[in-house]
Amino acid sequence: MHQPIMPDSMPRPAARYAHATLVTNPARWLHTAGQVGIDSDGNVPDGVAAQAKVIWHNIAALLAAADMSADDIVSITTYVVASAMEDGLAEAMAERDTFMSGRLVASTLLTVPALVRPEWLIEIVVVAADQKAA
Repeated sequence: MHQPIMPDSMPRPAARYAHATLVTNPARWLHTAGQVGIDSDGNVPDGVAAQAKVIWHNIAALLAAADMSADDIVSITTYVVASAMEDGLAEAMAERDTFMSGRLVASTLLTVPALVRPEWLIEIVVVAADQKAA
């Protein structure tokens, strides 16, 4: 099991995440590329929250293809276009929390001036560690 690390000597995290995640004896690692909100038909929905929903759906597919699940995620990095921060960021973070089913992992949120395509408002990268024997 992955263990959230949150020392009492540090302030509590600013949201639902852990300062660090300890992984003991991983059998396999999965590092995703940045995932953006493009659905299987090539559509990009409007808004940060709607794009986050598509991204988490796509991350679930990547995990399943690697015989992993959200339980294996140990780190999340989220990039949000600064001009879109007020456009559903709270809902996007709620999508993350729902996907993680309350599990706390290391997580970082960064604002960026833009992503590669102007309609992309959010991009998410995850690292997962599988502790099942390969």
